[in-house]
Amino acid sequence: MDGDSHGARLQRDGATKAPEGGISGQPMPREANLGAGWRLLIYVAMFFMLWSISLFLLSQLLRPTRGVFSPRFQLPGETASFLAAILAAWIMSQLEERHVGVYGLPARGAFGKLFWQGCLFGLCEIALLVGVIAAFGGYSFGGLAEHGGAIAEWALFWACFFVMVGLFEEFLFRGYTLYTLSGGIGFWPAAVLLSLAFAAFHVANKGEGWAGITSVAFVGLFWSFTLKRTGSLWFAVGMHATFDFGETFLFSAPDSGAILPGHLSNAVMHGPNWLTGGTAGPEGSIFDFLILAVFFLVVHFLYPAGEEKNGAEAS
Repeated sequence: MDGDSHGARLQRDGATKAPEGGISGQPMPREANLGAGWRLLIYVAMFFMLWSISLFLLSQLLRPTRGVFSPRFQLPGETASFLAAILAAWIMSQLEERHVGVYGLPARGAFGKLFWQGCLFGLCEIALLVGVIAAFGGYSFGGLAEHGGAIAEWALFWACFFVMVGLFEEFLFRGYTLYTLSGGIGFWPAAVLLSLAFAAFHVANKGEGWAGITSVAFVGLFWSFTLKRTGSLWFAVGMHATFDFGETFLFSAPDSGAILPGHLSNAVMHGPNWLTGGTAGPEGSIFDFLILAVFFLVVHFLYPAGEEKNGAEAS
């Protein structure tokens, strides 16, 4: 963990071109003859191979009903997806002679201060967003959908599930991929491309619309910004997890176009799509873009450009 890490020696915001060899600017012993594009392709190929095998084995073991949300399958499935992404990165780290922690998830920062700060940002974002929508008459909490011990069981399930979603999606789109692509084309061009890929990853979700997809791309850029300023993905993981938890469970609204079981209340969204986000859910509301714009400023002042930490220190 004490070696070079994903955010080490980040340049100030004015210099968008990353030094050769990735964001950290550290030497790449075995990559002189293998460009960033080829390394990225190798990583993606390994990830898809490991991902496909693990999900196939899980489906054979657990036999989920096709097209039906199964908590028994979904949590292991997200865990296996994250493990496929991190294992492929570990293999690449051995080839590149560096520690896997340089790609954004140093173990020393695991579930530390940055993670909990991100959790606070995620809860604030969804609470502010739903609060504004409700103030304009677009959201009603409704009666409780779950009671007694079922509330605690679903809350625990969704908390664990969305932590794994945060780990998987943040590492897949802003871990090894962003670290490596930055070495070839610079940090912000890489962040833009991968944020678009992140948005495309959600296009197949039922009920997702263009406003929701655009919001996903925008928040991808924001999480890239938190990585650049903190040197770690742990902030983004925490924020990603708690926003989804709040949207799906606490406020019982559509999440990226999906209405999932086990929500707290029988909430109702009503009003124009620009207000409620339509079938995509609150994340497609125009107010989410405004809140994220404010969050850019908050992070700008909370983590000054001249004080970026490397991932091993960002705990």
